[in-house]
Amino acid sequence: MLGVLVLVVVMAVYAGLERNVKSRILGFTPHILLQPEVGNLNDWQPLISKAQKLPHVQKATPYVSDNAILDINTFQKPVMFSGVDASDSAQMKSIELDLKNYPTSSADLGIDDRVIISSTLAEQYHIGVGQKLRLYSTRNFDEVLRTYKTTEKPAIREAFSENWKKAEKVFKAGWKTENGQPTLSAAAYREVYVLIEDIAKEDIRQAEGELLQKILLAMDTSEKDEEAKVFRFSPEYKKSAEDAFSELNSTDVEKMDGETLKGLKKIVLPKEAEVIGVYQTSQMAMTPDLFIPLPLAQDLAGLDDSVQGISLRLDDAYIAGEAANQARQILGPDWKLLTWMEQYQAFFSLIDQQRVMMYFALSFIVLVSAFSMMAVMFTVTIQKRREIGVMKALGATSGQIVRVFLYQGMILGILGAGLGVGLGRLVLYYRGPIQVFMRQLHFDPFSASFTGFNELPAFNDPVEQLKIGICSFILCSLAAMVPAFFAARNDAAKSLRNL
Repeated sequence: MLGVLVLVVVMAVYAGLERNVKSRILGFTPHILLQPEVGNLNDWQPLISKAQKLPHVQKATPYVSDNAILDINTFQKPVMFSGVDASDSAQMKSIELDLKNYPTSSADLGIDDRVIISSTLAEQYHIGVGQKLRLYSTRNFDEVLRTYKTTEKPAIREAFSENWKKAEKVFKAGWKTENGQPTLSAAAYREVYVLIEDIAKEDIRQAEGELLQKILLAMDTSEKDEEAKVFRFSPEYKKSAEDAFSELNSTDVEKMDGETLKGLKKIVLPKEAEVIGVYQTSQMAMTPDLFIPLPLAQDLAGLDDSVQGISLRLDDAYIAGEAANQARQILGPDWKLLTWMEQYQAFFSLIDQQRVMMYFALSFIVLVSAFSMMAVMFTVTIQKRREIGVMKALGATSGQIVRVFLYQGMILGILGAGLGVGLGRLVLYYRGPIQVFMRQLHFDPFSASFTGFNELPAFNDPVEQLKIGICSFILCSLAAMVPAFFAARNDAAKSLRNL
């Protein structure tokens, strides 16, 4: 009874936790994430309209998720954020606010820089609703480092002096005038263009890069004369290219570096946002630290107006694999579709493994109980040797002796399994008051800060509980068979003499 009770209670609670964790994850995780094979999505609005027409798709929304550095109360911490389309009421409702501990929490992100933080983050750094926090984009650090490194280099006329002098010499010497229009031979054009383009590809100062692009633009706008094998320039673009060459020959490195470092201010400045809500999290589920409006998420991820993908929500999350296969056939091979099962495969595999291990460990309670019952029945066979001898002397067969002990084991198995399942369901029904009582005794093994639930969730699976009861009954019956077998082999004469 006790073994079955423990198995029923623990497995029902575990199933409840698993279901609630999955439900919480599915509240914000895309059922299917639609992404291009390479890069981000620039023109994503038309794709949303197309995605909403896919089979089983209820809603398609832009997806942005990345990391940032949180600065609050002199503490800094890397955090994960998820962008939310504030105009989508369904996305807002899927965020489960912690109204018990933070009654003023709201999910109205609006269009301002507002955020909803996890209860774990709020407790760890003592952040309340209405507080301000700063977010630094980690994507900007690469840009800052690259920009700073360019200030340590000489001007391009010195860093690439050989190519620069060659390009300048060919460019100046190659000009001719035909019918009042400047021309550059095709050979000179190609040589200059390749040299300038190679320099422009290097990691150089932004100001110098803009001047090089000015030269390339002037050359791109020229007209090629195939017959004469020359490129014809307008006087304005010829002068523009010559002015760019002249400026690059006289650039002031210190002045350019000053402007570059001044421009870093815009890159490194944090985004300040207000906390308008706290949502309930659990240590058992991988959830974002922050939910933020989509425009702010795009800024922090360095995406401008782009997004990382399209989040598809289905009418049934558990058919995501089938829906993804249908979408691949419609959209073609240029798109990558990731289901929530694939995204959290390792996490759910861990949960399944823990569940199996829990079954394995707790099943030993029932197994030990069966061995204990076997030991008791062995004792009974020794105590009842005379009675067994009398029965055999009166003509009882070995099968009849076996059935006496087998029926006893079966009765104990039925009573133990039935009472265990019944009491287990009773404990689950009153688990809330039991938890309150345990907390009053200052003993709370199921802390809400860890599980994310003020009351332990549970899921009564009648089929699973029936299987536990049947297995327990079978174990008890088998436990009775062993002493019954030895009792049936006793010699009647020896048993009567109690030998």
